[in-house]
Amino acid sequence: MKGLAGRTVLVTGGGSGIGRGIGLRLGEEGMSVGVLDINIEAAQQVADEIKAAGGKATAERCDITDYANVQAAIAAIEGRQGPTQVLVNNAGWDKTIPFIKTTQDFWKKVVDLNFYGPLHVTHAVAKGMSDRGFGRIVFIASDAGRVGSSGEAVYSGCKGGTIAFAKTLARELARKNITVNTVCPGPTNTPAMTALIGADDNGKKIMDAMVRAVPLGRIGEPTDYAGLIALIASDDGAFMTGQTISVSGGLTMHG
Repeated sequence: MKGLAGRTVLVTGGGSGIGRGIGLRLGEEGMSVGVLDINIEAAQQVADEIKAAGGKATAERCDITDYANVQAAIAAIEGRQGPTQVLVNNAGWDKTIPFIKTTQDFWKKVVDLNFYGPLHVTHAVAKGMSDRGFGRIVFIASDAGRVGSSGEAVYSGCKGGTIAFAKTLARELARKNITVNTVCPGPTNTPAMTALIGADDNGKKIMDAMVRAVPLGRIGEPTDYAGLIALIASDDGAFMTGQTISVSGGLTMHG
């Protein structure tokens, strides 16, 4: 992709799953990758993989629900690789529970991780991007935020809010040469998915049902999203902002 080589990027939740796939691909494209994850061992492993493949990367532990920790982690990363030019807000979490069986503590955990977390990270880097007159911000949301998902009411609400937030931010920052876009994955083969549905017979039934529902006949893999993220972050994607793009094998089709 044009313009990616030499740029700096932060990927939250970069230690596994979709975040890992994004980090590895952007490292291949010649970007300097800052891997942020609450699991520092996983983050460091991904950074080491990127470097072993000839790329540049650094890792830092980051709890996105804690704004002070976010600021400190980003300052540490930027001290090593320079100001952030591209941000990929990927980190998130959920557990499938019917809404009427949830509690306020559960709501808070889901909202803190899936809505406040991306706000914290974005707020910590957007001013610098604005001052420098360049930036690319990408939110990894979910089709749950576009069409809903049974058992994921609060999560769906957070992802729907993220989509609306990203569109508004895109309007506010456009004149500063900062693009803001959202990618909505469908069901994806990640450790988080396994934790969400379980690995028992019931989990297998849920997985089989997901596969049957996808027109392309499979659920997503982490590598299915990284190319689109690279496009959005590149000069090839410079005229795209405020967009919400589903990548779901046809499970959801939006006009």
